[in-house]
Amino acid sequence: MVTHHQPKVLLFDIGGVCVISPFQSILDYELSLGIPPGWINHSISKTAPSGFWHRLERGEIPLDDAFYAGFNKDLHDPVRWEAFYKLQQSKNPDLPKKAPPVPKLDGRWLFNDMMTASNAPDPWMYPALKNLRASGKFILAALSNTVIFPRGHALYREDFLGDPIRKLFDVFVSSAHVGLRKPDPKIYEHALGEVDKFAKSHADEGRGRTLGWGEGVKPDEIVFLDDIGENLKAAKKSGFRTIKVPLGKAFEAVDELEVITGLKLAGDHPRTPMKPRLKGSKANL
Repeated sequence: MVTHHQPKVLLFDIGGVCVISPFQSILDYELSLGIPPGWINHSISKTAPSGFWHRLERGEIPLDDAFYAGFNKDLHDPVRWEAFYKLQQSKNPDLPKKAPPVPKLDGRWLFNDMMTASNAPDPWMYPALKNLRASGKFILAALSNTVIFPRGHALYREDFLGDPIRKLFDVFVSSAHVGLRKPDPKIYEHALGEVDKFAKSHADEGRGRTLGWGEGVKPDEIVFLDDIGENLKAAKKSGFRTIKVPLGKAFEAVDELEVITGLKLAGDHPRTPMKPRLKGSKANL
């Protein structure tokens, strides 16, 4: 059994870890339309690296009508749909042999529903974050694939780092601001450089001296939490330790954090997994 030393850095994804997962919104939408769950995530992932979603998260294009049109087009590719449907048939032989038409999705509605839903703090991880911050024993950092909302959008903030969750972190690496997104290995290198720089620049402070920050941060002194397996695999290749955050069950990851840190982190929210909302959709189909 491998024994790990206590980390210097706890590195968090945001969506699906510190806030409610946008995947919950996607799942709700797919179930409301009666299409096989996973199509939207498949469609987004298979457009990498040049799809509209990925370019938005790297800050290469703005969130505007051109993005919505391009994102909507990416969601309606018949070749990708055919491949996805064949994959679902291999898992479920009861599906009709002939693939139905590509599902008609409202990309603009979906995107904004995802972003709005994922603006709410996760009821299990948010208390843990505040308790970690209060302990002062770790560098708290975030590594997130992000979107820059334009002025006038409901989610626009003049001060990007000023919201209640972002301001908990010592270091915040935002994909749309650095021009890289997970799982590109370069963004993990960038994150390592940022936490190392923070540690060394605060090495002469009280907790910096106590926690050995003068020596900087090595990859295996970072524990990274994310809800996407692909991102966690890339982090492991970069030498980080990892924790998978299950959809709707972040309390399981909080349990792991308590073991790693030796701290009581959980709040008093019931340990009941979040379930899909099956009340239908207000999208324009």
